[in-house]
Amino acid sequence: MINRETEHVNQRRSPTIRRRRLGVELRRHREAAGVTIDVVAERLGCSTSKVSRIETGHTSAASRDVQNMLDIYGVGDEIKNELVEIAREARQKGWWHPYSTVLTGAYVGLEAAARSIRTYEQQVVPGLLQSEAYAIAMIRSARLGDTDQQIEQRVRVRMARQSLLIQDDPIDLRVVLDEAVMSRPVGGDDVMRDQLVRLIDAARLPNVTLQILPFAAGAHAGMDGTFAILEFEEDRDADVVFAENATGGLFLEKVEELRKYNSIFETIRTTALDPEESIKMIELLVEEPLWKWKRRVSGSI
Repeated sequence: MINRETEHVNQRRSPTIRRRRLGVELRRHREAAGVTIDVVAERLGCSTSKVSRIETGHTSAASRDVQNMLDIYGVGDEIKNELVEIAREARQKGWWHPYSTVLTGAYVGLEAAARSIRTYEQQVVPGLLQSEAYAIAMIRSARLGDTDQQIEQRVRVRMARQSLLIQDDPIDLRVVLDEAVMSRPVGGDDVMRDQLVRLIDAARLPNVTLQILPFAAGAHAGMDGTFAILEFEEDRDADVVFAENATGGLFLEKVEELRKYNSIFETIRTTALDPEESIKMIELLVEEPLWKWKRRVSGSI
């Protein structure tokens, strides 16, 4: 049974997590009833892909469809009413909906509902910690086909996401940054210096832990790529790994995938400098940035 009282305690009520939870519950009841997706699709007069997308949380379900599905499964009225209510909540619009044309996937909606995020970044400062000037420079360089309006929308939603760090019930953020992130002057000298100062300020928040993985660590467990592990308040909302790429990213939810990424993060966390040493390193880089050092290849300073 869904614990409605517990759900109201959570201030981060995201339609994305509602949709995901509804899908899990619908699939659980279908399997318990021994009904196949083909049978459900035939009874509802829809495609099997629609039923599958509802169960995986990739699309919203109309209240009537949820009622009909649960009737097929022989679910009682109390549970049915609770799941229909979740279906209604899942169809509401999140604050990010006006920016949906520049968002790919469900990451922002899942992030809004997360209790904690552990992330490793190889190339750029994570969106939750970016300054506005850094975000503009990064997006302008990485999104070559975007219009000025699209870039502005991406920056707006990125800045809005950062309220998660300072709201009454802030998210717990643990970040490991490769030293390479501090070595590339995104936006130029002034923008990057300001970004480094912003990282120091963020690292001093009680709900933020920032560590630097130095070049001296050599080869390490995170070399396969950037990722984020999102954990949620309710046990029934399974953790998810987001592995980012140029077209958006992949959401990984299998137990073995979660176990692997948890292990990777724990390994690179222990390899990285501790939080105090990391802050000291960033403070030194503000005074003497790596990109100011003389480079033998170009001969420039």
